[in-house]
Order: sequence, then structure tokens, then C-alpha cells
Amino acid sequence: MKATPNTSKRLSVAGVYAALTAVSLIMLVPFLWMLSTSFKRPQDIFTYPPQLIPPVFQFQNYVDVFTLIPFHRFYFNSVYISFVVVAGTVFFASLAGYAFAKIPFTGRNAVFLVLLSAMMIPHEVTAIPMFLFMRDLGWIDTHLPLILLPIFGASGVFGIFVMRQFFITVPTELEEAAMIDGCSRFRIYWTIMLPIARPGMATLTIFTFVSIWNEFFDPLIFINTRELMTLPLGLSLFTDEVGTSWHYLMSATVMATVPLLIVFFLAQKRFIEGVAMTGLKE
Repeated sequence: MKATPNTSKRLSVAGVYAALTAVSLIMLVPFLWMLSTSFKRPQDIFTYPPQLIPPVFQFQNYVDVFTLIPFHRFYFNSVYISFVVVAGTVFFASLAGYAFAKIPFTGRNAVFLVLLSAMMIPHEVTAIPMFLFMRDLGWIDTHLPLILLPIFGASGVFGIFVMRQFFITVPTELEEAAMIDGCSRFRIYWTIMLPIARPGMATLTIFTFVSIWNEFFDPLIFINTRELMTLPLGLSLFTDEVGTSWHYLMSATVMATVPLLIVFFLAQKRFIEGVAMTGLKE
């Protein structure tokens, strides 16, 4: 019996969903193991054969994390730094992206290429010059380098690229109609472009938040005081010369993952739209 086109299409779609489900389950295994380990006692972590479900649930691990280190302080530092950087990056990147996409000026493409070239320079190459510069400004052991460098550095350049590619897809006729009505450039940007650019902004928000939330290298360089540390540095305190306290490390990591999940699920609809639309038109 010959399969109909609709049957073949349904089988093809079912095969794609089955493959995606299998890959998703494989990717979920490390997260499930992390969650399982966070509730285990030290003697249950490396038992053989491995046990996904702990024989005894040790809820005290989550309480001990806050007593062993100032975890709540690290959490607050990471939250406020991440949100300030996200807000600054989205604002300045959308401004610059709109200018590169819609405002004609001499050397626009050349300047944009120069900005993109900054993304090709490894961060480790600029680490020492940036440290010396921050030291001369007296900003070592403060949060200012962790806030300003991403906004006006490689993360900001990436944001400009994302927003420019999105604004390019917006019809120029919208601008022309607004100009006829007497709108200034900034008013066009604020009242017309930004509402349209929500998918692109959601995409940039997620990428920036994940990048800043997981940043370890810059806080390691610029922060010396324990009270100013961020979560990635705080997590490293559970590892010393003797070994790693895996049950505490996994408990802290589970709590550190929660904001990432919240931000993604809040912006996932716009994020998918932004990924689909960004870069479609040159």
C-alpha cells in the first residue's frame, strides 16, 4: 500500500520530534545528575553503580551553603550586576544598531567593520591592559569594571550587531511616514523602532544575561574582597587543595541556575522570534 503525501509528512514530522526528544533527554542528564547530587550525602556521591535517586535526601546541603560562605551576598552581586549590564547593553546597542541600520553617514560600513573586528580579539589579550587601565582609575576591587567593560566591550559590540541586523528588516517606509509627521530621529527610535524590536531585544537580553551571569575571568581579575565576589567566584570556594565538596557545590549550582531558567522562560517566545528574524536581510 502506497503512503499518501500527508502520511509521509506526518511520519517525517514525527521522526524529527523523536530525534529532538532523544537529544533533549541526553542533554538533560547532566542537569538531573546535578540536582540529584545536590541532595546526596558525601558518601553517596561516588557509589557504584551510580544512583540517580539519593538513598537519603540531604536537604541540609542547601542550608549549609548559606552558612559556609556568604552565598546570599554573591547571589545579590551577580543579580544586580547582570541586570545593570543587560539594561545598559540593550539600550546602547539598540541606539547604535539603529544608527548603523537606518541613518546614512560617511564611513558607516567601515566603522561597523572596525567594531566587528573587536569581537575577533581574544579577551585574554586585552586582560592585562584593561587591568592596568582600571588600576589607574582606582576601580580595582569594585564592580565598575564588571559593569562598564561588558557594556562597551565585546558584549556591547555583539549587541550592536544583533540589533543592527534586526533593524535592517524593518521597512524604511515606517521611518519616512514618521518623518513626514514631524518625528525626530530619537522619537522614531523610541516610539516606533523599540516596540518593533522586542524580539531582537529579548534575544540580546538572554545572550547577555547568560554571558554575564556565568562570567568568571573578569571577577577573578578585578575582585579581591570576598563580599564583592559574584556567584562563579563563590562557587569556586567549595574547591580547595584537599578536594571538592561536591554536595555543596551542586546545591549552590542548582540555585545559581534558577535565574537563567527564569529569564529564558520569560523571554523564550520573543527569543525564538528574534533568532528567526535576526540576520535575514543584508
